[in-house]
Amino acid sequence: MSMHPFRPLLLAALLLSACVSQVVNPVTGRTELSAMDEAAEIQEGAKAHQDVMKEYRAYADPGLQAYVNEVGQKLARQSHRANLKWTFTVLDSPEINAFALPGGYVYVTRGIMAYLDSEAELAGVMGHEIGHVTARHGAQRATRQQTAGIGVLAATVLGAVLEAGGVGGATGLASQVSQTAAAGYIASYSRDQESQADELGAEYLTRNRYNPQNMVEVIQVLKSQEQFAADMAKAEGRRVPSASNWLSSHPANDKRLADIKAFAAKYKSQEGYADDGRARYLQAIAGMAFGDSPEQGLVRGRNFYHEGLGIALTAPQGWQIQNAPEAIALVNAAGDAGLVVRLVPPKAGNTHEEVIRNVLKPLDGRIDRRTIHGLAATHFSGTVRNQQGQTGQVALTLVSGPAGRTYWLQQAASNADARQRAQAGLMEAESSFRPMSPADRAAARPWSVQAVPYPRGGFGELAKSTPLPAERAEAQLKLMNGVYGGGADPKPGQAVKVVK
Repeated sequence: MSMHPFRPLLLAALLLSACVSQVVNPVTGRTELSAMDEAAEIQEGAKAHQDVMKEYRAYADPGLQAYVNEVGQKLARQSHRANLKWTFTVLDSPEINAFALPGGYVYVTRGIMAYLDSEAELAGVMGHEIGHVTARHGAQRATRQQTAGIGVLAATVLGAVLEAGGVGGATGLASQVSQTAAAGYIASYSRDQESQADELGAEYLTRNRYNPQNMVEVIQVLKSQEQFAADMAKAEGRRVPSASNWLSSHPANDKRLADIKAFAAKYKSQEGYADDGRARYLQAIAGMAFGDSPEQGLVRGRNFYHEGLGIALTAPQGWQIQNAPEAIALVNAAGDAGLVVRLVPPKAGNTHEEVIRNVLKPLDGRIDRRTIHGLAATHFSGTVRNQQGQTGQVALTLVSGPAGRTYWLQQAASNADARQRAQAGLMEAESSFRPMSPADRAAARPWSVQAVPYPRGGFGELAKSTPLPAERAEAQLKLMNGVYGGGADPKPGQAVKVVK
């Protein structure tokens, strides 16, 4: 949660016009009509890359960035578009994701890297994304969207950004994001495009002497990650979350998995595969941040800590904290109500009343002055009109937080009944907003990924020395090491990943 004040979703305003021309597809060799030739891909991809970096930020580890770039460049040199100036970036995000932009820009999150087990698996993820670029899938998608009145690059890049961050979670509760989310249909590649990217990924792995079977392993690892999320939700009495990782933006049904196995089988007779680079990979990710980073705020169980801003919150029992760059949300177990917390930009007003007038422009309502943990607060409840001219009820509280910052705490729900059912929890969540105490600061310790020898006591023994929540520690360590839900445990002494 870097708490960008009321910033619209990345590139929502970037609308470009373009004419359709004939372009030869580098992969198929066929001529196709396109709204973006290669020069346009490169130019607009470069512009979009700058905005991605502002929105998501590169992970601040030069060694890890260099390692991922080395793997990516090696794959790209053996691709159908080796002429592009390829850029590979690790994003500072705990999301399980990877995506690409036109022109040769490929991104992987440190979140997905924590669950991969070797350099070959990393290459499988990146090879798939390189395949989207080499086959010009972004340009093809932009061409399809041109007639919809969405700018060419806006359509292409917004789709990639939605893939990167997902439009669910915390920001899904915020009004302007839910409006933009209507464009989410452009985030999905077609089944044929996904299949082609899978096939190209397998080909690029083989050209670089990685066993393409690793693409199958990646899909199975990430399917286990989804199963883990579902199992934990059931155990905690929460609704099973919708997928919000690389599989959700790159749908993986049984047929697709079978196709990937078939692509890998094409190279079964090939000999001379190199090792999977597991030792190199574990060395590269040693010390990598796990979960939220301090700059974005840390979720620890039901608590949220942001040392940079000096604030903390606690979710009610059974609620979940969702942390995103634009906002955080404390969401109830049903997933139909929550408290959204955002920073208010200084230009919105010098007082709480000015902010309410300038931002909400209420038609009517009531203002009540309050104090929350010693902080001056103002609660507003009333009627407002949105940009579409529709009226609705809004309930929010403005709080003057540490260092002169003002915070916007808004109650959000799918409907009035859901808000009423969640009202007690919403008030409890709101009243937990506080300046960080010494105890909060002690609890806000970042976590990292480390490699250790597998002990004879197994994952149960490892779970005793990790800061992960006790009720899920053993299962999550199995998930990180590819044995959740089945598979042989590592041998004693074998290097395994842990969270420290």
